[in-house]
Amino acid sequence: MARKPAYMDVHSRYFSKPGERNTKALLDAVSRRAKELSIHRVIVATCSGRTAMAARKILDPDTQIIAVTHYTGFEKPNHQELSRANRRELESWGVSILTCQHAFGGVGRGIRRKLATYQVDEIMAYTLRTFGQGTKVAIELALMAADAGYVRTDEDIISIGGTSEGADTALLLRPANSSSVFNLKVREIIAKPRDF
Repeated sequence: MARKPAYMDVHSRYFSKPGERNTKALLDAVSRRAKELSIHRVIVATCSGRTAMAARKILDPDTQIIAVTHYTGFEKPNHQELSRANRRELESWGVSILTCQHAFGGVGRGIRRKLATYQVDEIMAYTLRTFGQGTKVAIELALMAADAGYVRTDEDIISIGGTSEGADTALLLRPANSSSVFNLKVREIIAKPRDF
């Protein structure tokens, strides 16, 4: 019986700065790694839909893309940043769209705003931001997608986040439901900003 090697060398991409300018290079790295590992589900943070559209153009056509938007009311009451036209276009390309409350900013954010005290979900978000905003977003998306049934908790996926606009962080991870948050496992950092 062949023994598993004690380690593996894996290519990671580190961007000099965060932000939208890294989107294409990030998606190229995700495409490469998804093919190497036969990953067929990729979660993408998107507000306007542009990042999800870019992912659909670059990733393998057989890759299931789950676009996760801000919740309605994030920017201002009753407003959804993903326009109806962009939603329809993404759906016509076979992209699934998840719009729901953020795993690290739901009721806890409301309590902070009303009572000026932080709750555990926002403390976790600030802790994850020590790895960069995109890392926090990628982990949060995986929890949200698992809770909504878009991804399984027993299969690895790639989750893509960013800083402000576009994409600059991609993680290979094993999702978990938010009620089992510590079962989520980050397996690889495919790309992230080095300075942020």
